[in-house]
Amino acid sequence: MKAPFRTALAVAGLTLAAQAAAQVSFYEEEGFQGRSFTTAKQVGNFERFGFNDRATSVVVRSSRWEVCDDVRFNGSCVVLRPGRYTSLAAMGLSDSIASMRPVSASARIDDDRYAPLPIASQVVFYENEGFQGRSFTTAKQVGNFERFGFNDRASSVDVAGERWEACEGNAFSGRCVVLRPGRYASLQRLGLNDRISSVRPVTGDSRIDDNRYAPQPVAARDGRDYSRRDSEQTHQANVISARAVVATPEQKCWVEAAQVAPAQNTPSIPGAVVGAVLGGILGHQIGKGTTRDVATIGGAAAGGYAGANYAKLGSKMGIGGLQQAAPQNVQRCTTVPSAKPDYWDVIYTFRNVEHRVQMTYQPGATITVNDQGEPRS
Repeated sequence: MKAPFRTALAVAGLTLAAQAAAQVSFYEEEGFQGRSFTTAKQVGNFERFGFNDRATSVVVRSSRWEVCDDVRFNGSCVVLRPGRYTSLAAMGLSDSIASMRPVSASARIDDDRYAPLPIASQVVFYENEGFQGRSFTTAKQVGNFERFGFNDRASSVDVAGERWEACEGNAFSGRCVVLRPGRYASLQRLGLNDRISSVRPVTGDSRIDDNRYAPQPVAARDGRDYSRRDSEQTHQANVISARAVVATPEQKCWVEAAQVAPAQNTPSIPGAVVGAVLGGILGHQIGKGTTRDVATIGGAAAGGYAGANYAKLGSKMGIGGLQQAAPQNVQRCTTVPSAKPDYWDVIYTFRNVEHRVQMTYQPGATITVNDQGEPRS
C-alpha cells in the first residue's frame, strides 16, 4: 500500500471517529424516553427526519451544538455543551427544535448564548418525612446502605438530574421502583418507608416499563387531582418564586393536678363545727343554773366563730389549719406558634404564561406540568 493512500485512510478514519464522538441524540419524551433521532452532522430542517418540534430531551456526547426553534438556524437559538439534558422545557425549547448544527472548537460563544448546564444527577435520602432529619447523599450507585449507617432509614427523598432505581434488598434485590427527578416528601405511599437498602442511577437510554415507576408525589394542596393522565405529555416549568406560608398559631390545652386553696372570705364549716362544740362545753362548765344554758349557747356561737377563723388563719400560715388545700384537676392553656410551613405558595412560568399553585412541600427549580401548564405529579 502506498504511503499517500495510507495517509488518506488514516485521515478518513480520524474524521469518522470525530463524527461518531460528536453525536447528539434527541428524544421525543423527557428523561430520554420515546422515539429518538441521532446525528453527527448539521440538520437544517428536522422535518426531513419527521422530528420537527418533537424533541423534549437531548444527549450531547461531545463538542458543542447550536439548536434553533426555526429551520436553517433561524429564530431563537441556544448552544448546548456536552451533557445529558433531561428536559428542554427549562430553556423554552421543549417540542420546538427545528434545526441544529455543530459549533467549531475555535468559535467564541457569549455566555448568554449557552443553555443552562444539565443538573448533576444525585439523590438525597432523609431520615424523616418532609426532608427532615439526618440525610445521605450520593451520585453513585450504593449496593448496601448498611455501609453508610442508613439501611432501612429513608422516609423522604430528593431526586435530581436523572432517574434512580431504589430497592428493598442489598445489591439491588427484592422489590425495586424507579424514581423520576422530583421531591418525594413521603415514601410511605410508595411502600418504601424505612425499607430502602440499595440504589443506582438508571442510564438515559434504558427502557423502563410504566409499572416500574414510583408514582410521583401529589404537588398541590387545593384538593384537585393533579396526577398524570394516561399517555399525557408532561414538561418542566421554571419556578420563579416559592414562598413559605406559616400556619396560624394554635391553642394547646392540658389538664394537670394542682393544689386549690379555699376562698379566704368563706368560713371553714368543719372548723366552725369543732369550735362550736368546744365553746359549748366551756360555756356549760362556767355557767350556773339558767345562766348555764345561756352560757352554753353563747360559748357555742363564740367557739364556732373562732373555729372558722382559726382554720383560715392556719391555712394562711401553713400550720395545719383544719381546712387544707385539696388537689384538683385544672385545665391549663397556652398559644403555640407553628413550627413549620403549612404550605408553599409557588409561582412558575410555562410558555411565557405565569401560573400559581399551593404545594404541600418546597419545590425545586422546576415543577412538572401538562400541555396546558397545569401541575402534574
